[in-house]
Amino acid sequence: MPRNKITIASIKAFRPRENGYEVADSEVCGLSLRVEPGGSKTWYLRYRLPSGQRARLKIAPADSLTPTEARKRAQNKLSMAAKGIDPRDERKREIPTLGGFIKDHYSPIWLGGRSTQEATIDRLENVFAGFWKTRLNDIRLGDIERHRSKRIQDKKAPSTVNREIVALKSVLNRAVEWGYLDANPLARMKQLKEDRAAKVRYLTAEEEDNLLKALESREGTLRAERVSANDWRRERGYAELLDLRTQTFADTLRPVVLLSLHTGLRRGEVFNLHWEDIDFDRAILTVKGTAAKTKTTRHVPLNSVALDTLRKWREQTGTHGLVFKSDQTGGRLDNLNTSWEGVLEEAQIVGFRWHDMRHHFASKLVMAGVDLNTVRDLLGHTDIKMTLRYAHLAPEVKQKAVELLARPVGEIVPFPKGKMSE
Repeated sequence: MPRNKITIASIKAFRPRENGYEVADSEVCGLSLRVEPGGSKTWYLRYRLPSGQRARLKIAPADSLTPTEARKRAQNKLSMAAKGIDPRDERKREIPTLGGFIKDHYSPIWLGGRSTQEATIDRLENVFAGFWKTRLNDIRLGDIERHRSKRIQDKKAPSTVNREIVALKSVLNRAVEWGYLDANPLARMKQLKEDRAAKVRYLTAEEEDNLLKALESREGTLRAERVSANDWRRERGYAELLDLRTQTFADTLRPVVLLSLHTGLRRGEVFNLHWEDIDFDRAILTVKGTAAKTKTTRHVPLNSVALDTLRKWREQTGTHGLVFKSDQTGGRLDNLNTSWEGVLEEAQIVGFRWHDMRHHFASKLVMAGVDLNTVRDLLGHTDIKMTLRYAHLAPEVKQKAVELLARPVGEIVPFPKGKMSE
């Protein structure tokens, strides 16, 4: 068997032949790369136990381990063999399926009871349903790449597909850390290119007005229905329900939407909000790191609409525990999709998701001349690149920049830094 210092370049250069062949690595004794007639390449290790027994072990596909990583893995196996521990014994235990690993190992530790993470597990099961019963060691990079291509063909946005792959990578990384896999088969899978300047959906002035009117109309309907229900209960001698005409808000939807539009909070951040997180005297709302997507605590100032909404909601519901609770369970809200979609339909607003309220918040700020760094801070973005998607909403900044060239050289003054407008 030829011996060479195997490199990334040489791996690519090894061509398949009619019969499979192996190339021994000159750096680690026993480590070799096998090239199959079909073109697949795999790391193998030959070793000897203290008893004199010789053995051969498949380490991992070549596209999942660099030569450096393969050598490190091989040296660990050789160290085990030297101690009389046969590395093959690790392979004797049953490797779980993707679904089994997520359900029995990954989910209980990773979830922590948060509904957003439960949603991620549900999304993984839905998106990768075809791999759910596949054993972890049978998941191949090529299969996932073909699956990803199919998702794009089905008109899924690259950003959405990238998030799906990142979630799956995270699962497989844990499988490696916990010893169920030798290497993550997706380790070298690159993300799809995304259009960071994609159009941002926000409400026009007319749409915003229609949304607010639809929210109020819905509450009027709920109040009327409660009156009718109480009339029915009274006639039959049943205890009457709370008269919604005495309440500022008929239920949680309108205050939640108003707060979202005027703070830019993510849905999970609103649903996880506790009364202790709100400082009414200073008009500041605190998003705790434990409830934030970025795991970083941030403080969001409350404008008059947001503050008034929270004050009235506090008067109606009390000051303990979660700010917004489920009407059915009294616990954390999980979703308001049905009510939300009904309001959008009445307002005749299309193509506007719940998360777009966050885009609406940021867009209005930028169009009002607020600088991008302040918007970044308010949104809780860790990277300004995420905030740059709103830059096109302030075209006057670029116009002012190029207009400088129309002035005589002596009249040009430095362009203000970090400002959206002069």
